[in-house]
Amino acid sequence: MTTAFVTHRDCRLHDMGAQHPECPDRLDAINDRLIAAGLDVHLEYHEAPQASMEQLLRAHARPYLETLADSAPQQGIVHLDPDTAMSPGTWNAALRAAGAGVLATDLVMQGQVANAFCAVRPPGHHAERARAMGFCFFNNIAIAALHGIEAWGLERVAVVDFDVHHGNGTEQILAGREDVLMVGSFQHPFYPYSGTGHAAANMLNVPLPAGTRGEGFREVVGTLWLPRLREFAPELVCISAGFDAHAEDDMASLGLVEADYAWVTEQLMRIAADSAQGRIVSMLEGGYALSALGRSVAAHIKVLADL
Repeated sequence: MTTAFVTHRDCRLHDMGAQHPECPDRLDAINDRLIAAGLDVHLEYHEAPQASMEQLLRAHARPYLETLADSAPQQGIVHLDPDTAMSPGTWNAALRAAGAGVLATDLVMQGQVANAFCAVRPPGHHAERARAMGFCFFNNIAIAALHGIEAWGLERVAVVDFDVHHGNGTEQILAGREDVLMVGSFQHPFYPYSGTGHAAANMLNVPLPAGTRGEGFREVVGTLWLPRLREFAPELVCISAGFDAHAEDDMASLGLVEADYAWVTEQLMRIAADSAQGRIVSMLEGGYALSALGRSVAAHIKVLADL
């Protein structure tokens, strides 16, 4: 079986203004690198559908969704906070980004593909049940995980977040659920300045000091993440794949490189092979140094596709 690559051209229409780091060029950088590396011909391409209201409501409050829809401008840019803004293309882009995770979950659960990577924007892991923040509107990974539970009857879904920022929204939405285990690492202290307090039993948060490089990250994964994941024995592994912990990404201060992303992907592939029939849904989160983003995603996908 192949690896699915789920995306949609609407995801390029979300525009938060000139010089904003979460820009449409991010998807172009990924596509260009996959072509340059010869990986594109090995993937099965799928267009992301729009997520339905039923699917969004698994993770978000209805009044929030209604307010967000009403906030979408017909022209110009509307700021929801200093970092997060809506343009005329944002609503459809966000629906496609959330829908990509739903489709990817369906594809792996049907056995149509071995795993899937969703090249979408806006990202999602900062979006809380009733709040957009940190460039995020819908919590794409939580929606995918909950789709696996609600639509496919899964009893154990793992969410793994290696973005440089804590996935506060994902934690808020999924905390306390016995059918979900979330493990994550992130730079601390750093935006959104969360993840270090008392966490629910199904949350494993590992803050990393600025300057942490690949060796420190791998130690965290090997000694903390993997034992918890093996014990949990997930039936589906969902990845919040942020690549902004890369050494070249100057929005943060960690020091990972492509080999670290390939290595952690290999470890998660083994977890998925042991208990989840290999099923992985990986969704793009951060990553703003365009060359590093393209190379890191290519390294991640190369392992997913077993190339």
